[in-house]
Amino acid sequence: MAAICGAGRLTSGKQNPYQKAFQRLDGDGSQYITSNTFDELSHAEFLNAYLLSKGAEPVDLDGFRTLPSSQASGAQNIGRLTNLMNLTVDTSWFTRYRSTENPDMGATFPQAIDLVNVTAIPRDNTDFGPTTHIQAIANTAAFHFAMIEQGGSTLYSAMAQKTSNLEVLRIVVSIGGDEVAHFLEWVDFAGNGVQPPVAPFTDPTNGLTFPNFNATGNPLLQTNLIFPVPCEFINANLPRCAVIRPTNPKGIAMGVVNFLAGTGLFTGQSPAFFKALNALARAADAAQRGF
Repeated sequence: MAAICGAGRLTSGKQNPYQKAFQRLDGDGSQYITSNTFDELSHAEFLNAYLLSKGAEPVDLDGFRTLPSSQASGAQNIGRLTNLMNLTVDTSWFTRYRSTENPDMGATFPQAIDLVNVTAIPRDNTDFGPTTHIQAIANTAAFHFAMIEQGGSTLYSAMAQKTSNLEVLRIVVSIGGDEVAHFLEWVDFAGNGVQPPVAPFTDPTNGLTFPNFNATGNPLLQTNLIFPVPCEFINANLPRCAVIRPTNPKGIAMGVVNFLAGTGLFTGQSPAFFKALNALARAADAAQRGF
């Protein structure tokens, strides 16, 4: 989210059209983006400091911050790890969390809206208009926020099952809880972009349409269902339970890497970056709980 924060963050003075588009989703939108980013930066700083305190090597990917920034006014023109300009956003999280089925038990879910090869940030100042175009970019960012945070919620819940040390378990579940808090905010935030007064609307530059989800009559698209609907959990014969899902730890870290790569988030990154990222994921998946 750091690149999105660059152009959409809380600032003093006049807001740019991207910030204003977030304000249409929620009057506190810029503050939420800024706070979420600060949270994530604190996680990275803490985890690396904790590793050092235990005599372990910290994770350092700064050498791969080579991707270009947005050139729009307000963006921080620094090298990036991620590419937010050619995204295919997975929006199945929206329908998944409104379903009584669970992917841990084989269920699959349709996309709530098709966001294919789209940008979640203004690439330059020409993307600031027309109003429906920059709103479509902000809406895309909102769905992307939630996509990332639901992945974090799942990852921490799954990795907690691999921990042996009580202090490490405390860290994983504590940071994981913060990720869930982020996710729930972005569920609501994204939903505001697909209901009146924002939606329905169509981006005139590319035909991307954000419908009014509530007009469909489809309960899987109901925008005010921001909490997880009770679903199958552990065993289909047990009562349904409201939970984070999926949480199966098998291959979870590599699964996350492959998923994010498939969305285009790392488009333009070097083979060395993927080698380093895959090595981290394989090490995480190889972890086994001991007693």
